[in-house]
Amino acid sequence: MSHTVRQKEKLIARVRRIRGQMEGIERALEAEAACAEVLRQIASVRGAMSGLTAEVMEDHLRQHVLAAETDAARREGGEELVDVIRTYMK
Repeated sequence: MSHTVRQKEKLIARVRRIRGQMEGIERALEAEAACAEVLRQIASVRGAMSGLTAEVMEDHLRQHVLAAETDAARREGGEELVDVIRTYMK
């Protein structure tokens, strides 16, 4: 079973919190909040997204690379992670 399936509820809860933070940014913009406040909220969302990304990446590394059952599966898991990191770093 995939790590995202096992931790589904936890991950969905994090995504919902991030959605709430994004809605807070929208409300702040609609209310013409000070730019410093909007920037703080954006920084919070960025941190939350980075945390979620790190958690899923770490779990992928642990399950699909370190604990892979075959060398082929390990290589595949590693290549998937390299592709994701390249996309993430752009």
